[in-house]
Amino acid sequence: MTKLTHLDESGAARMVDVGGKAATVRSAIAEGCIRMDAATLSAIRDGSGPKGDVIAAARIAGIMAAKKTGELIPLCHPLPLETVQVDFAFEDSGIRVTSRAALTGKTGVEMEALVAATIALLTIYDMAKALEKGMVIEHVRLLEKTGGKSGGWSADGVPA
Repeated sequence: MTKLTHLDESGAARMVDVGGKAATVRSAIAEGCIRMDAATLSAIRDGSGPKGDVIAAARIAGIMAAKKTGELIPLCHPLPLETVQVDFAFEDSGIRVTSRAALTGKTGVEMEALVAATIALLTIYDMAKALEKGMVIEHVRLLEKTGGKSGGWSADGVPA
């Protein structure tokens, strides 16, 4: 079994020491979906919801959240992100959010990409909950990561 890096020899939680690691270009892509009724989806698409432009708010929230990941996730390093991108795709039953974070650094940006996608999804929910409270957020996952000692990785079924 792989040793858990956030535990010391006695099993206590610790922040991983990345001081001796080389800085490399690193990136990560994450996604998630929010399912909703057709009327809610239509209102978001045409901007007629009660809180205004849902997608613009969700994009900004996702970017801001990625920048705050080190404050939100215990033991996560605060990172000087070089780029965060949050994109939206309207589907038949909802919206797919895809986020990408990248930097040149000593540790990966998987958590930043996941946080960006998750907060964007939660913002969509918040902005549209007056229209529908039964929306479902699902399938939040890492799609791909590049860089670092372990190199690249992509989820099953996702082209590298």
